[in-house]
Amino acid sequence: MEDKKIKIAIVGIGNCCSSLVQGLTYYKDADPSKKIVGLMHTVLGGYKISDIEVVAAFDVNETKVGKDLSEAIYAKPNNTKIFANVGKTGVIVQNAKVMDGIGEYLKDVINPSSSQIADPVEILKKSGAEILINYLPVGSQTAVEYWANVCLQTNIAMVNCIPVFIASNKDWAEKFASAGVPIIGDDIKSQVGATIVHRTLANLFLDRGMPIDKTYQLNVGGNTDFQNMLERSRLKSKKISKTQSVTSQLELQNEHIDPENVYIGPSDYVSFLHDNKVAFIRIESRHFGDVPMNIELRLSVEDSPNSAGVVIDAIRLAKLALNKKIGGPLVEPSSYLMKSPPKQFTDADAKKNVENFISSNS
Repeated sequence: MEDKKIKIAIVGIGNCCSSLVQGLTYYKDADPSKKIVGLMHTVLGGYKISDIEVVAAFDVNETKVGKDLSEAIYAKPNNTKIFANVGKTGVIVQNAKVMDGIGEYLKDVINPSSSQIADPVEILKKSGAEILINYLPVGSQTAVEYWANVCLQTNIAMVNCIPVFIASNKDWAEKFASAGVPIIGDDIKSQVGATIVHRTLANLFLDRGMPIDKTYQLNVGGNTDFQNMLERSRLKSKKISKTQSVTSQLELQNEHIDPENVYIGPSDYVSFLHDNKVAFIRIESRHFGDVPMNIELRLSVEDSPNSAGVVIDAIRLAKLALNKKIGGPLVEPSSYLMKSPPKQFTDADAKKNVENFISSNS
């Protein structure tokens, strides 16, 4: 019988990590027979939420390094909603290399710790971690590649939650496949967030025989993610990820939209919103007789809890791959859970594919 514990390590103890760790506490005594909000299945492939255990954590901020994970997840500048009181975990947040992890707009918000930087390979091996969750800031290209190499050195699976392209990059995909190490990526979707709503609307129009002439998605928020993305050079991969997540749905139906008629991406930082994200979506189209019409939508959601359940599903799917010794990018889980997977499908097909993955590998 397979080991029922899933031991994970987390890089980046920000709002997303806070929501994930709070969720492990909030649902630790959940009834396996009852539906849990935000998960594909309460029990996935034989694994419950309570089977997930954080065994290692890394950050660079002096407010978090050296603290128990239960304290670090509430430390500034984290500002997501608190929905669970996490008790002591015994996991101390370790200092890590900064590299390109702190952008221009976070230099005054995050002070790098002066604590000694231990070897992450040694820490991960000692902890017994099986899966690494990457929650580094958007634009951390060098840092994400560093941690991808750490995963390859330690044979630890990776869940890449940010839009630095690893699973969807041919060279990196080959490295993970050659090493027999599974990876799910890139750029985590939310349970019901701006991207999935935009994709669903796009498919609704196409399914009803209506073209998408122009569309935009404007997002604002008040967490460090939005503050970090004020630096436009760090935003490039995020815009690519969010844009191709939506335009891929047109391409799958042999439709085309001029790049000049699409804008999808974070737009501004509004500090008092904290971890709340507000998205404005507009689609311009035509119906019978080429008569114009448009639809506009406003979405407001607490950003980090919105993706925490998706990550819990990703963790359990990665564990199934580890059990079956499946290496490389996991196409089916990635296409359902991520904005920029190695291969795009419609959401209906992606869900069907991942359900087949679960039944085949449980």
